[in-house]
Amino acid sequence: MDQVLQVIGALLILAAFAAAQVEVMSTRSRVYLILNLVGSAVLAVLAVHEEQWGFVLLEAVWALVSAWSLVQGLRGRRAAGAR
Repeated sequence: MDQVLQVIGALLILAAFAAAQVEVMSTRSRVYLILNLVGSAVLAVLAVHEEQWGFVLLEAVWALVSAWSLVQGLRGRRAAGAR
């Protein structure tokens, strides 16, 4: 079951990344940020379970940055340096 969840988490992140690369989705869009937040949170939780600390760091920070950007967007603020 963990493997299935890992693949789902990775696919969420990769779908957002691919959509941004082909300019179908903005990296500041709610959908992009939600896909990244959910995907990285799933992977972070699974990494904690497996005690993969480097991966925990990567995915937890990814989730936190996505969450921060999402909250800022919902508040109507642009991320620092955004144009």
